[in-house]
Amino acid sequence: MHVQEWLDTVPAAAVYAVVGLVIGLESLGIPLPGEIILVSAALLSSQHGGINPVVLGACATAGAVIGDSIGYAIGRRGGRPLLAWLGAKFPRHFSEGHIATAERSFEKWGMWAVFFGRFVALLRIFAGPLAGVLHMPYWKFLTANILGGIVWAGGTTAVIYYVGVVAESWLKRFSWLGLVLAVLIGVTSMLIIKRKAKQAQEQGASREAEAETVAAAE
Repeated sequence: MHVQEWLDTVPAAAVYAVVGLVIGLESLGIPLPGEIILVSAALLSSQHGGINPVVLGACATAGAVIGDSIGYAIGRRGGRPLLAWLGAKFPRHFSEGHIATAERSFEKWGMWAVFFGRFVALLRIFAGPLAGVLHMPYWKFLTANILGGIVWAGGTTAVIYYVGVVAESWLKRFSWLGLVLAVLIGVTSMLIIKRKAKQAQEQGASREAEAETVAAAE
């Protein structure tokens, strides 16, 4: 079942909880489709009066900040052996190459890697644990974590919500145009098929006549 269809079958409170939990687990370092869940829920909120986009954005932000903070604590305690263990368990996401790329980003950008990492799928998984492993000062991490969570989660929710509202309004306004266009396409297709069939029939009749003429001549 499609993510949005599944979210549409559960109560609003469950939608908030699922969004916060999935984003929190992804931020903690577990490879999950947090962005897909958030976008689907935000789009659903634009079509479902029971889901408040403000509450949804707040839950997504809370999940992002809390998950990253837990990931930071785990990374700080686990250190390099933790990254090696994750690489063995999730080689697709925590390969040596991915870890090296993330480390270079942290070395170059520092706390801004945590902030901007929120917008990149790979760094979104790495940011918390890797910041802990590299012993980034917690106040720097927390500042970037909160700002990144608010901008990413709140911004994504707001943008997708308003896009959904505008799209739904546009579709309702021009639904008659779509109907007329569909009818015209259907009628045109029918006429073309009818014409092709008539031409094929005429060509077949002409061939039969020619064959009969040749047979008579022989």
